Amino acid sequence: MLEAYLQQGRIEAGCDEAGRGCLAGSVFAAAVILPEDFHNDLLNDSKQLTEKQRYSLRPIIEREALAWAVGEVTAQEIDKLNILNASLLAMHRAVAQLKLRPEHLLIDGNRFRQPAQLQLHRLSEDGKSKATALQSGLPDDYPEIPATTIVKGDGKFLSIAAASVLAKTYRDDAMLALHEQFPPYQWNENKGYPTPAHRRAIAE
Repeated sequence: MLEAYLQQGRIEAGCDEAGRGCLAGSVFAAAVILPEDFHNDLLNDSKQLTEKQRYSLRPIIEREALAWAVGEVTAQEIDKLNILNASLLAMHRAVAQLKLRPEHLLIDGNRFRQPAQLQLHRLSEDGKSKATALQSGLPDDYPEIPATTIVKGDGKFLSIAAASVLAKTYRDDAMLALHEQFPPYQWNENKGYPTPAHRRAIAE
């Protein structure tokens, strides 16, 4: 059974991303704050759920969560940042949109960085002055919120599992839309992940 919270009585937001291992498309992340008495027998790590189950859970999570939001970092931004920093920035963009400010973040994985550590600035060509690589997309008053990283947290905490469902389904929606523009890559099926057929389509 998944845990409802890390520390009772604290406003905790679970955060997870989708798309980090993909060859195409944006990386998405979600942040979810659930009530402490939330319960759903189906909710688990989104990777263990069928597509139909994930989409059936999404409206339940959105309806019953105290707050939820989804953040996106585009492929162009990923190229400038690297995928780790892009994934973490997507989480921060999701957290920044929450209507309820969390007191603590539960992060799936073993890496986390505050926005100031995400290398949003690169050295210019002379190697001396800083040039902005991209905008963070975060409000000026976005706070540094304490966080705990949890390896395989989407299989341990309800809020992270809920975030994994939202991140995955919203990213899948985006890849389905991209498929309409670029059908040869079959993004409606592989969702941008490096399947053999996807690699062949890229090579061709």
